Amino acid sequence: MEFNKILAEEFNLKLEHATNVINLIEEGNTIPFIARYRKEMHGNCDDQVLRAFADRLTYLQNLDKRKNEVAANITEQGKMTEEITVALANATTLTEVEDIYRPFKQKKRTRASVAKERGLEPLSQIIFEQQFDGDIYAEAEKYIDEEKGVKTAQDAVNGACDIIAEIISDDAEMRKVLREFIKENAEIKTKLLDHPDNKTYDMYTEYSEKIAKIPSHRVLAINRGEKEDCLKVWIEADEEIALNKVKAKYVRQTAPVALKELMEATCIDAYKRLIFPSLEREARSELTDMANEQAIKMFKVNLKPLLMQPPLKDKTILAVDPAYRTGCKIAVIDKNGNVLDTGVVYPTPPQNKTEEAKQKLSYLIYKHKVDAISIGNGTASKEAEIFVADLIKGLDRKVAYAVVNEAGASVYSASKLGAEEFPEYDVSLRSAVSIARRLQDPLAELIKIDVKSIGVGQYQHDMPQNRLTEVLDGVVEDCVNSVGVDVNTASPSLLSFVAGLNSGIAKNIVEYRKTNHFTNRKQLLKVPKLGAKAYEQCAGFLRVIGGDDILDNTAVHPEAYEAVGKLLDYFGMSKDDVSGGKARELGGLIRNVGEEKVAEAIGIGVPTMQDIVAELAKPGRDIRDSLPTPVLRSDLLDIKDLKPGMELDGVVRNVIDFGVFVDIGVHQDGLVHISRIADGYIKHPSDVLSVGDKVHVKVLEVDTVKNKISLTMKTSENPYGKKPKDEGRKQGGRKDGKQFVKKNEEQQLDEALKKLQARFKK
Repeated sequence: MEFNKILAEEFNLKLEHATNVINLIEEGNTIPFIARYRKEMHGNCDDQVLRAFADRLTYLQNLDKRKNEVAANITEQGKMTEEITVALANATTLTEVEDIYRPFKQKKRTRASVAKERGLEPLSQIIFEQQFDGDIYAEAEKYIDEEKGVKTAQDAVNGACDIIAEIISDDAEMRKVLREFIKENAEIKTKLLDHPDNKTYDMYTEYSEKIAKIPSHRVLAINRGEKEDCLKVWIEADEEIALNKVKAKYVRQTAPVALKELMEATCIDAYKRLIFPSLEREARSELTDMANEQAIKMFKVNLKPLLMQPPLKDKTILAVDPAYRTGCKIAVIDKNGNVLDTGVVYPTPPQNKTEEAKQKLSYLIYKHKVDAISIGNGTASKEAEIFVADLIKGLDRKVAYAVVNEAGASVYSASKLGAEEFPEYDVSLRSAVSIARRLQDPLAELIKIDVKSIGVGQYQHDMPQNRLTEVLDGVVEDCVNSVGVDVNTASPSLLSFVAGLNSGIAKNIVEYRKTNHFTNRKQLLKVPKLGAKAYEQCAGFLRVIGGDDILDNTAVHPEAYEAVGKLLDYFGMSKDDVSGGKARELGGLIRNVGEEKVAEAIGIGVPTMQDIVAELAKPGRDIRDSLPTPVLRSDLLDIKDLKPGMELDGVVRNVIDFGVFVDIGVHQDGLVHISRIADGYIKHPSDVLSVGDKVHVKVLEVDTVKNKISLTMKTSENPYGKKPKDEGRKQGGRKDGKQFVKKNEEQQLDEALKKLQARFKK
């Protein structure tokens, strides 16, 4: 297979670029390294495109390998034909390859194999050809052999028809036709079973939906209901249409009546007993695979903005890990994440020692000059938040608080890593430290736990875990490398996600720096097991702050240092001008001369030069600093305070297929359904919103019994329930992915009055 040509077409790349990417991957280069430092070779693709490219390359390689295996097996059986060779060459999926191989595959003992053992193949051929003019049952009497189990002519005919049914079932072309028919026309149906937990699946009592249109989240819900024995699930297709397709190929209309009837009955048997059950399993499996990929995609979409939340830099933070009976665990960390103090307070039921807790926390806040309070969102979070909101009102010091997602904190605190990092603290206090650090530097802290435990998706426990881990680890790797890592302070967990490194080398770096503070990147080559290839991959992503060379605190790769020197010389500058800020003028100077001319003069490509110029303008920059800062609150609402029509500011906490959950400071996140995210049509919530986005919402409905809040982001509603035709069109393309053309209230009111006037005239 010519992978480069296939991938170039599928990803709309130049053939040269597709070939380069394949070569780079096969040479052992990591995706972050390829994306950042080999832009000229792949046409400036981003890391997401390159990961998709790598996934597709792996699939094609596996497909090619399987084709070769199948071809070898069929050839070994002496049954290879030119037709099969062409079919294998043209197969574009593993399913097609398996269909081709199906007739030659070693099967378990089947009705057809038993009939063949009884010597009924010649009779099956007579029936299959449908040209025999005599009495087929008289002919079948020749095959009676009681020792072989053929006692009557009917037994012989039945066995022969079993052979034919398997031939029809193994027909790759027929299966493809029926597969497409089922995919386009079949429905998935469910029935609620008698089960204690069946109220969860009320909507699936008597449910049906075309499999071509069912959304992924419903597939996963149905699968879970079936797994929990709450639902009976099946696929239903128009049997008559499907059978007509089979009969059209295998039944000769001019055949003798008896043979024609036998073949029709055999087609029905082949479809009902062999083909449809197999294709039904395939359809369910394909639906599940697609739903899993969509769910994993949502995990990926949600995880990246969560990890890339801006750190709360240069702040002393006090964390509250809420609980009832055992009390709220407290930890205070300094600006560098070091633990200053710990403790336990009991402001929540059943102790309710509110005043004592206030005194203790006030003392810690003043003692350590706390700037912000981080509250975990788990058990007793609401009570803890009410307590903190009331506490800071009485302080002379300006302190704000934020509720952070504590998912996975308990996993980290009980882990081997947590014990190694804080052997002096018990599990609960480690959780408090983690909650504080999640506000201070989300990326550095969240990568310490299994990303599947972070809780920013749907049905994570139902996903294929290996695939989920592979994708999410890729997201973490991209985030870590795009931000960069301080080689002198980073934890082994953080270092292990740097391109080219693994957990073993990461630990070696930590051990090395205990006695050898890094002052330049070249020292990395002295770290045990960190060879030349690993150095090439990781060097650009590791930062040496305050080292010998200002470039070591940038994303400029050491291989480009010579080019940087030439660039600075070209405009009469030096590295002192980089640290002094004068290098910010480089962009304008280069544009005056011409980017291509300058790039050619210093011997690098334009994309690489552009990256270098951006780094020289702001050495040591953190790309997260350009993102919106964390939302800090100083007060709290209760769900009972909410009324329909209230407008509030909130933060997106989770994006799912049917909407987004928004934190509006009421402890319980509210749901904005996809139909109420924008005035115009959107295909998916992730098209316009991401985790961490600040949004303005209006309360639609509040259910205090079920703790459900329904919100809307639509700016207005048309008086007659219809959306204006131009509503929702994007203005000048996507602006931050969230701005849409919206009619103002006066314009809508004017249109409504005109419609009313027209009605009165009539």
